[in-house]
Parts: sequence; structure tokens; C-alpha cells
Amino acid sequence: MTLDLPTLVLVRMGADVLIALAFWAQARRYPSIRGPGWWSLASVASLLGSLGLWLRAGGGPPQAAILASLAVNASVLMVWLGLRSYLRLPLPIRLVALTMGALTLAHAGLYAVSDGLGTRFVLFSLPVLVAATLALRDLQQVDGGWQVPEFNALRLLTVFEGAVLLALAAVVVASGLVWPDVMPAFLFAFLMTKLLRAVLYAVLVSLRLRRDAEQARHSMASREAEWRALVENLGAGVIVFRPDHSVVTINSAARRFLGLADQGVVHMLPVWKPLRESGQRMPRPERPFERVLATGRPVSDMVLGFHQPNAPALRWALCNAYPENDVLGGLQHVVFTFVDITSLKQAQAEREVLEQHLAQSQKMEALGTLAGGVAHDFNNILAAILGNADLARQDVGAGSPAQESLHEISAAARRGRELVRQILAFSRQQPLERMPVEPATIVNETCALLRTAITPQVQLFTTIDPATPALRADATQLGQVLLNLGTNAIHALEGRSGRIEYQVRGVRHDAAELPDEVAQTCRQDGVDAVCITVADDGCGMDEATRARIFEPFFTTKAVGRGTGLGLSVVLGIVQAHGGAIEVCSGTAEGTRFSLYFPGASAMTQPASVPAVTATAGEGAPAPAEAVTMSADPVPASPEVSPMAETPATPRHILYLDDDDTLVFLVRRLLERRGYQVSAFTDQQEAIDAVRAAPERFDLLMTDYNMPGMSGLDVARAVRAISPGLPVAVASGYISDELQSEADAVGVAEVVFKTDAVEAFCEVVARLVRPAAA
Repeated sequence: MTLDLPTLVLVRMGADVLIALAFWAQARRYPSIRGPGWWSLASVASLLGSLGLWLRAGGGPPQAAILASLAVNASVLMVWLGLRSYLRLPLPIRLVALTMGALTLAHAGLYAVSDGLGTRFVLFSLPVLVAATLALRDLQQVDGGWQVPEFNALRLLTVFEGAVLLALAAVVVASGLVWPDVMPAFLFAFLMTKLLRAVLYAVLVSLRLRRDAEQARHSMASREAEWRALVENLGAGVIVFRPDHSVVTINSAARRFLGLADQGVVHMLPVWKPLRESGQRMPRPERPFERVLATGRPVSDMVLGFHQPNAPALRWALCNAYPENDVLGGLQHVVFTFVDITSLKQAQAEREVLEQHLAQSQKMEALGTLAGGVAHDFNNILAAILGNADLARQDVGAGSPAQESLHEISAAARRGRELVRQILAFSRQQPLERMPVEPATIVNETCALLRTAITPQVQLFTTIDPATPALRADATQLGQVLLNLGTNAIHALEGRSGRIEYQVRGVRHDAAELPDEVAQTCRQDGVDAVCITVADDGCGMDEATRARIFEPFFTTKAVGRGTGLGLSVVLGIVQAHGGAIEVCSGTAEGTRFSLYFPGASAMTQPASVPAVTATAGEGAPAPAEAVTMSADPVPASPEVSPMAETPATPRHILYLDDDDTLVFLVRRLLERRGYQVSAFTDQQEAIDAVRAAPERFDLLMTDYNMPGMSGLDVARAVRAISPGLPVAVASGYISDELQSEADAVGVAEVVFKTDAVEAFCEVVARLVRPAAA
């Protein structure tokens, strides 16, 4: 068989073109695999070499053979560079450039000296054998264990090419053949190996693609595992839904928040019924999942409430939802994330309660300031009314028709006085006389008073635990609290039959029901608490009314039946005792007031009181006004008070007040009882009178609240002049601070200004020192 050299060269050129195009396409498609680019360049260089051989075989100049040999050498070196690039080894570009320069000089020298075919064959074969050896070394470096079949096939092909090259050289030398005779066989052999090498390099590209894909899968699996671990251990809840409402992923935080077990999640989650922040049920179109499905847009910062299965507790979450689309833009998943803000909502609710308490305290403080400013002038007016009415009753005589009218005037003034006292009690400007008392005693006394104000169809019950500890309280004010609550319970029954119950029991200092402020006091003092409950089955209150019951002057009673201060006074007194109030009520469900107080220490426990059993109430119908406890004597009839005996030597009273009306009244009252009175409206004049004749006066009675100098300032100045002179100070309201300052100055007694006339004159009679013998 005869091989035609020009034909073989043309076939080789066609193969080079196809191989170059194939590797160029791979280089563009897989830019991360760098070998195909070099192999494409190597095929272009081989194409140039084949073109040179074809020109030389057709009778071209000798330079064509030299260029062909250099191009083939460059192609071999580029194949080696492509292999190193594929194996991700450093590229010796500089070494290859120096080698090509040396080969160019060698071929140029050969052309100048001798253009023998043997020498040219040596210059061609030597770079091929060196490149083959370097390729085998690189393969051994990467795959020393001969584990990769593709690399093993490439090794065998490289060895085969080297063996063919050496065999051809040996045949030529041994047989004496010339190169034109063996050139066709040489080209044919290396054309076959070239095609086989191209196939192997294409297989190597596929191998790299498979390895990269495998590595990508492992990396993706690793990242997915890390992502799942991260999501699973997040403190925030994460739920991934499909558009059909089924669940793809739900992490532990979401399960804990929603109280869900592992099973049944897919069926349970779509029937969520979240609540709005206002507590109302959220319609389905407003829910985050439905909004994302409808609009394809994310939903952020939505506060939702959730009920856990089989649990009454309401949990709150700050929620976000966003769509997750596939590569075509279609909705693939809805990712729902949320953060548990239940503790924040609870803190917010507590803050709102504290703000309400602060607002209530500010109202009380404002009313206290108002009471302090108004009480002085108002009490002066009431004192003048009461005193003049008493004097008028004495003047007109017992049988006068005016006695009834004067009695009504006094009664109205006393009601005004009680209103002022309620305001002062509400604003905590009345002094507390706290001492250890048995709560059962106060309850029994209150029930005894209340039975006279209830109808027979109203049942009054008391339940008292004998083990209840004592508490430190002002018995009068605590009785007023219980009486006000009982009177409100009577009004709540609205004339119908019903039940009112007082309950007294002890509460441990660590009990969950105990309000925080009372529990803290009990822990500090090492005592338990006392709970007094007043309950009725009357009309009850709705939420709006219950929220306002402690507001000053707020009332649901008809005009003329209440002032709206009853519960405000209750709150003021309870808080002044360090206690707290809890109210439970509903429309047509009755009302329960629970009062909590710190107990008294064991060192101050009073004598025990026997337990009280339940009793049924009976008595007269309830009055229109609430019953209040008072120690003031109220005349049962408009009889004239008896005159005090006139002493043989009249006592001399110095009376000081900036109100002319009271000065005139007190002068008349005391002079009618046989006293000598010097009355002043100016503080300095009163002090000068004492300084002029210290022994002249038996008692100084002075108002407290006066412009310029207070009554205590006057008392201090007078006692500096006459230390033995008794001093009494009258005030429209008496606070603990006033009592303490009066004691420090040496004031004998602090008198409430609107006390009955008899009580006022009794103070004078008690304090005035006896006349000198």
C-alpha cells in the first residue's frame, strides 16, 4: 500500500482544523477548565506545520520545511502547557519561550550550514521526546498511584508516540532508507495518535466536569447541612411553605413557640388563626402568607398573636414573610420568619399599667394640691356656718320654729365637712394612726353598721380565717374603706335580693396571687399578707367602667346620690397603708374587690379575735348617701347645747385668725361660755400683746395657714416669750408633717377646724390653765 504524502498532509490539516474548533468551543463553554484553550492553539500551530510540509512536498522552498518543523515543535510544547494548565500546575512560559528561541536558532544554523534531512529529524524529534517525558512526570506528580484510568491511557499514548518516533529513527538508520521514503508512514502514525490524543483530552475535559460537579454537589450538600443547622438552632422561628400551604421546613424555635409536635405539622399550620395586635381575629386575606401569595411582595414587621394548642396563654410574635422564586420567576416557596416578643408585650402591658398608675397618682397629687389650697378657706366657711347656727339655736330658744331650719343648716354644713374630709383622705393629707389591729374586728364593726342599711332580702355574710395575721392600720380609715365598698355593693344590687360577702384570710408572702408591691414589702419585713375581699352578685361593671372607677369624681350613680370620691378615697387609704387593690367584675356577674395588706410583725400582734361565722343581714332600707364612719357628735335633735359654767375669774383667751368672720364667731362662742377673749387678725399684733403682758393670757389659739407667718411661727415666737403659755393650732387639714412640727414647737394640741362647736370649746376648756389663786 502506497501512502500519498500530499494527501496525508491535507488529511492532517483537516484534522487540525476540527480539533482546534472543538477545543476552542470547549474553552468558551467551560472557562474554568483552562487546558482546552492551549490545545486549540496547539492544533492551530500543528495546522501551520502541516501547511509548511504540504508546501515543501509540492516543491516549495527549504524554508517551508524549517517553518513547518518549528510550528510542530511549538504545537508539542503548547500541548504540554495545556496539560499542566489542566492539571492546575504552574506554567513555565519563560522556559518554553527560551526553548523556542533555541530551536529557531538551531534551524537557522542548520539551513545556513547543511539542510540534511537527518539533522532536521533530530531537531524535530528531540523537543517531542522531551515534552513527552515532562508530560509523564506531571501525570505522575498528580496521579502517583495510577488511580485515574484516563491518565493511564494518556501515559500509554505518550509512551507509544515516543516509541514510534524512536522506532522510525532506528529503521531509517538501519535500513539506509531516506526520509522521503518514511515520511508518509511517519505522518500516518502520528495522525492516528493525534486523533487518539484529541479524544483522550476530550475525555479529560469530561472527567474534570464530573469532578467539578461532584465537588459542587458535596459543597452544596455541605452548605445545605450548615444552613439547616443554622436555621434549626436560630432563636427566631422559621417556616418554609409551599404555595399549597404544606410545610417544607420548620425549625425548633417555631415548634416551641407554636407548641407543635413533630407529627401532624403539615396539617396543623394552615389552620392558624392569628390575632391582630388589638386582640381581634385577623381575616385570612390579611395574614402574611396569604398576602405574599396574592401580591408576590414581602411583608415585614407585622405583630401577630397566636394561641398554643391546649394552652390558654397568648403568644406574640414580630413576623416577616417573603417569596422565594424559581429560575423562571414562579413562586416556589413562602418563607415565614418571626421573633417571639411575648416578654416585650408583657413589659409593654406592665408599662401601660404603670403609666395608668402614674396618671392616677398625678391626679391624686393634683387633687391633693387643690384640697390643700381650698380646704383652708372652705373649712373657715363651714366652721362659721356651724358655729353661728349653734349660736342661733341658743338665741332663738328651744321652742322656736327656726330650730328646724337651723338644724338643717348644721346638717348640710356637716355633709360639706365630710366631703372635705373625704378629699383630704383621698389626697392622703389626713394623718394615719397606724397600730396593730385584727382585721376581723374591723370587718365585724363594719358589718354591724352595714346591717342597718340593708333590706331583709339582702344577705350579708362574713367568712374569717382565724389564722389570719394582724396588720398595722388606722382602724377608722380601714373601716371607712370597708364601709364604702359595702355601700357600693348595696347600690350594685339595685334594690333586688342578693348577697354581699366579706372574707378575711391570710396569704403567704411568696403566693403568686400577691401583688408585687405588697409581696416585696412582706419579704423585706419577713411577714405574710392579709387579704380582705368584698364581693357581691349585683349588676357588675363593664371594662370601660372598671377602668375608671378610681378616678376622682367619676360616678355611675344618679345626680345627688354620690360624689364620685368613694372609691378614690378607698384607693388613697389602701395605698397609704402600703396595700394594693385588685378588681374582678363583669356585666351581670357581680363585683369582687380584693384588698391586700402587709401583715404586722410577730412582736406587735394584738390579741386574737374569734372566727366569725356567716350571718344573714337585716335592717332598714339603704340611704341615698354612702354611710361613713365619724367620731364627731351629731345632735339627734335641734336641742340647744348646755352653757358651760362661768368661772369665778374668767380665763383670758388670745385668738388669732386672718379671717374676720371666724374671729367674730369664736369671740362670741367663747365669751358666751364665760371666757375673756382678745382676738387678732394680725400675727405681729398678737405677739406684741403677749410680749406686753406675758401673764395676762391663759391660752393662745391660732390658725395655722395665714399669710406672712404661719400659726407654728407665731407659736414659736410666743413660747419664746412665755414658755408656760399653752398653745393650740387650728387647721383645715392635719398632716403627719404638721403634727410633727407642732410637737417640736411645743404646741399642746392641733385642732381640726371644722369640728363641732362643742368639741372646739372642749379643747379650750381642756387646755386653758387654771387662773391664779
